[in-house]
Amino acid sequence: MKQKVVPIEVRGIVPASGGVALFVGNEDKVFVIQVERSVGEAIDMALRGVRRDRPLTHDLMGHVFQGFGITVERVVLTELRNSTYFARLILRQENELGTKMVELDARPSDCLAIAAACKRPVFVTSALFDEVEDVSELLARLNQERQKGSSPDDDDEEEDPDKLP
Repeated sequence: MKQKVVPIEVRGIVPASGGVALFVGNEDKVFVIQVERSVGEAIDMALRGVRRDRPLTHDLMGHVFQGFGITVERVVLTELRNSTYFARLILRQENELGTKMVELDARPSDCLAIAAACKRPVFVTSALFDEVEDVSELLARLNQERQKGSSPDDDDEEEDPDKLP
């Protein structure tokens, strides 16, 4: 990958209709990626260091990589096309024959879950970072309301009893 990139991290995880809203970004900008509830929960648990009795799919991938001497170098969110985000998983394998780098197309949610499970860095291309809408203020407001113990003022949605912490 030869594009300029910006480091980002998961800044917030909020239940949303049909899944989970992942707020990703840095001090300059935050944007949202919608993911399936199970993947959002896996990312949340990995970031909080919660150990599971049995490995989830993303943990299994990390174990397979480790077994074959492959390391996750980084994850890069690359573009937004037709309201769908795209990402690349960059892997490295070193052995007696040398070093091999592999770049794989993958869903951003899977890339973020693998990066969280393997404690690897996440980036976004500069072009995509410039393109996305900044929702830093929304995340700050949600965090403030959560700290107060109240839910956001939203008459269209009911309180979700299965809400992530």
